[in-house]
Amino acid sequence: MGGVEDDEPASKRMKLSSEALIHLSNGSTVKESIVGSSRDLMARPPQSDGGEEVVGSKGVIKKVEFVRIIAKALYSLGYIRSGAHLEEESGIALHSSIINVFMRQVLEGDWDESVATLHNIGLTDEMIIKSASFLILEQKFFEFLDEEKVMDALKTLRTEISPLCINHGRVRELSLSIVSPSHCFTVRSPKQNTSRARSRTKLLEELQKLLPPTVMIPERRLEHLVEQALGLQRDACMFHNSLDEEISLFADHQCARDQIPSYALQILPAHTDEIWFLQFSHNGKYLASSSHDCSAIIWEVDANGISLKHKLSGHQKPVSSVSWSPDDHQLLTCGVEEVVRRWDAPSGECLSVYEKAGLGMVSCGWSPDGKWIFSGVNDKSISLWELDGRELECWKGQHTLKISDLEITSDGKQIISICRETAILLLDREAKVERFIEEDQTITSFSLSRDNRFLLVNLLNQEIHLWSIEDDLKLVSKYRGHKRTRFIIRSCFGGLEQAFVASGSEDSLVYIWHRGTGELIEALPGHSGAVNCVSWNPTNPHMLASASDDRTIRIWGLNNLSAKQKDTHGNGIHYCNGGT
Repeated sequence: MGGVEDDEPASKRMKLSSEALIHLSNGSTVKESIVGSSRDLMARPPQSDGGEEVVGSKGVIKKVEFVRIIAKALYSLGYIRSGAHLEEESGIALHSSIINVFMRQVLEGDWDESVATLHNIGLTDEMIIKSASFLILEQKFFEFLDEEKVMDALKTLRTEISPLCINHGRVRELSLSIVSPSHCFTVRSPKQNTSRARSRTKLLEELQKLLPPTVMIPERRLEHLVEQALGLQRDACMFHNSLDEEISLFADHQCARDQIPSYALQILPAHTDEIWFLQFSHNGKYLASSSHDCSAIIWEVDANGISLKHKLSGHQKPVSSVSWSPDDHQLLTCGVEEVVRRWDAPSGECLSVYEKAGLGMVSCGWSPDGKWIFSGVNDKSISLWELDGRELECWKGQHTLKISDLEITSDGKQIISICRETAILLLDREAKVERFIEEDQTITSFSLSRDNRFLLVNLLNQEIHLWSIEDDLKLVSKYRGHKRTRFIIRSCFGGLEQAFVASGSEDSLVYIWHRGTGELIEALPGHSGAVNCVSWNPTNPHMLASASDDRTIRIWGLNNLSAKQKDTHGNGIHYCNGGT
């Protein structure tokens, strides 16, 4: 696109300079004056000769808006002459004449004129006019103080800023800056703590955010629209599961199915009975599993695969669940209506046992700071414990069941537990408020998302429900296809940005759905018994683990990352190529 030379008409040079005013990166200023009073001008969206012409195959993009946004992008990128050339060739101005006048007045410090022009732009919202006037007059106030014109600053505050009757707290701060000059620096916003020219361009940025976008197009609007389009393409991509996947502007984005961990890289056969539960550590470096054989195992994850680190023995009953401490240095294990044990992960040493006389534990979890632990008890209560085993608090009543999961939100405020066959309790510890997720079917298990905004609820009728729990409780989606008739089957969130849902199943398959669409992506064969639990590595979207009644754990990954076939190792790990 051609540039604008100095021998072109003055009107064109004036337009170019006006646009340079709002382009903050090139530092241009305007010396030419615009003839005519701003009171004689009316702000109106620039019209093309074609009126409401549209572009694009859908007929939804207005040509005038499209050209204005492109021109804005050119100026923002520093292509000042190209932007001006586009305005001239298209006949579509980026801004109306009165807006160009207004921007020039702001950058040249013509405060009274700029406020007068603001009232003539044609804005209908009085609060916007007052708020914009406040910003302009505040800048005027500080520049008077910089010039040590204290009386002028005081007059501006009393006769111009205060009568606006808004931002009363800010007005008081401005008053203090007159009484105490040392207070002035703390009162100023970052845009006012720089050079005068720079602070005025920052003021223009603030005004631009305040005024309607039809009057002044927001900065980087085109970039925002493109990023939004790319984000929608990524979210709609059924298999998007990699940070390394580049999204190009030149073609619609679509990942291949091979981004989903569907290839059995390892089989871990160390347990001697059904495996009921497993969970990756928060840092993804460890995996813990628990079994009907009354043991739990800590597995270590490294570049070469997964290896057995510690086998934890001491429970007298089957171990129903495990829970990693926030720093991943410790692990809780819960026996079925027995005790909760706390283990040192590096050494495998049992550090403490939590029990109540005549009662048994049914679930366990950590406080976010790792200073306390929670446990569900088979008398339907929930207990809070010091690490040394001293019980601090007990919530009695219908708070949990004999078979229940237990989650604590990352802010430590909410305890989540199955309190009735068809209900999940969300107990706010601080506000002492109880909320309930009510289902029509029996609830068998649930899982909390990493951002604490969603809950996956497994039901007796072979459905998994996704609930939003951030504000009002709301059923968002349903996932179907897996089998559940007799056992407790658990599901999990996983993948990049937890965009997928995985679940075990009694038909020996591992099921994976796209979280957003609910569409079933994979049903992975390999196990020879019911798959009771799944866990997705939180730091590696390409690693998924599944635990089964066949006494094995399968580690699923990508085809191109498969390990070489190896014989069974002494540590009980079998590497495979995906076969049974």
